[in-house]
Amino acid sequence: MVKAAKEIKQEPLEKQLWKAADKLRKNIDAAEYKHVVLGLIFLKYISDSFEEHFAKLQAGLGNYAGSDPEDKDEYKAENIFYVPPESRWPHLVAQAKQPDIGKFADAAMDAIEKENPSLKGVLPKVFARQNLDPASLGGLIDLVGNIALGDAKSRSADVLGHVFEYFLGEFALAEGKQGGQFYTPRSIVELLVMMLEPYKGRVFDPCCGSGGMFVQSEKFVEEHQGRINDISIYGQESNQTTWRLAKMNLAIRGIDSSQVKWNNEGSFLNDAHKDLKADFIIANPPFNVSDWSGELLRNDGRWQFGTPPAGNANFAWLQHFAYHLSPVGIAGVVLAKGALTSKTSGEGEIRKNLIAEGNLIDCIVNLPGKLFLNTQIPAGLWFMNHARNNEHPRKDQILFIDARNLGHLINRRTLELSREDIQQIASTYHAWRTADPSPPVGAHCMRPDDAADAIGADAIRPYGDVRGFCASVSISRVAELDYVLTPGRYVGLPDEEDDFNFPERFAALKAEFEVQLQEEAALNQAIVESLARVKV
Repeated sequence: MVKAAKEIKQEPLEKQLWKAADKLRKNIDAAEYKHVVLGLIFLKYISDSFEEHFAKLQAGLGNYAGSDPEDKDEYKAENIFYVPPESRWPHLVAQAKQPDIGKFADAAMDAIEKENPSLKGVLPKVFARQNLDPASLGGLIDLVGNIALGDAKSRSADVLGHVFEYFLGEFALAEGKQGGQFYTPRSIVELLVMMLEPYKGRVFDPCCGSGGMFVQSEKFVEEHQGRINDISIYGQESNQTTWRLAKMNLAIRGIDSSQVKWNNEGSFLNDAHKDLKADFIIANPPFNVSDWSGELLRNDGRWQFGTPPAGNANFAWLQHFAYHLSPVGIAGVVLAKGALTSKTSGEGEIRKNLIAEGNLIDCIVNLPGKLFLNTQIPAGLWFMNHARNNEHPRKDQILFIDARNLGHLINRRTLELSREDIQQIASTYHAWRTADPSPPVGAHCMRPDDAADAIGADAIRPYGDVRGFCASVSISRVAELDYVLTPGRYVGLPDEEDDFNFPERFAALKAEFEVQLQEEAALNQAIVESLARVKV
């Protein structure tokens, strides 16, 4: 009898492409190679968009009757990049086997920048470098050319955008510590966006990396049937290479990046949006930065709650965010966990003032370890809400969530929050924000076993403290603990851990250990006897 062929599980498109592209890398570092690959994906995207509109203009039907396919204004009117003939994808493919294909690719990027001022200084011109083998580059062009794999061109933006985002994450993993500077892990971005719910208004990230916070905000609006045009984005980045990635990442999604600025001084020394009051701030600033030029900014107007120490930028970032919030604005930011407890150099006093005077702190989330690619420093999320002094039902309380036990390993050194984990944390926060401060008896926040059932549900479950996971704590209680914000101080131990019987467990472990010793002794004795028989 012939056995049925075993069904082979097909890998997702983006994984197949990554493996193929990585094989072509050879002796090029991931930090350099990412510009080659991502630059080609971007070129393919804008070329596909151009060619689709070119075909409509050439057909001359309806509103396009009498249109000139080479008229640049026709593309500008549709928010499509004009691609000159020497930069169009078919032209590049035709040269892919040439030994000087690198020069053709660099010229294509240069020509696009000249025709589209918004892309000036953004696109990579790295294809003619000696360490990039022309045959490998030609193979990469063929690979990128097949990304849509038969999909309609109108869908290629979605496909290419997804591949671009996936590749950003893979390059960050490949680069390790340095890669984390331009990439915040996707599950953390999704959690921040799900908790903030940026439906409408101005979204700001003053340390925006490759733009993941903006992309996820737009996705959130789309997924919840909102209107993309109802949000506008503002950003700043001090690393020019990272800023270029952000501009391409946003352009491939059709997101207006005109207010995403670059300067090498950074947000503290050269605030590119001085007058901006944002409705949402979503940010992952670098942890514990010591060289942030704090000594030059001792009397800056942003330090409403105390002058941050020159040796650590954590509380400078928090006050920079607070300064840029609108009267009803809310911020969700990632910070090193040390900021929850530190009292050195006046940091404890600033934290106290943010809570007691500003009444800004809405929620603190303790994150599990191993989430970040570039650091093993433990981290937490801070949520600051300028509307707490108005009609906020919990204006005298702070929500603490301890999520250290959530997440799963995606490789030996990196953890990721699942969709259920994200839903559990976000649902708890929304239930807390919208509920009466005195929940009914038996009310509960989202438990792990509830999370899967609640995904996509419109109803918000009533809030209630859950030992070991979440607690709504009065500001007076926080003051009693000297304004320390570590969630573990307030949520306590889970019920099963709280009922831990130490003597009983110790006795059981001791018995297991004694049995193990006896087994090892018996095994050693058997080995000795066996060796003795061999000698005889």
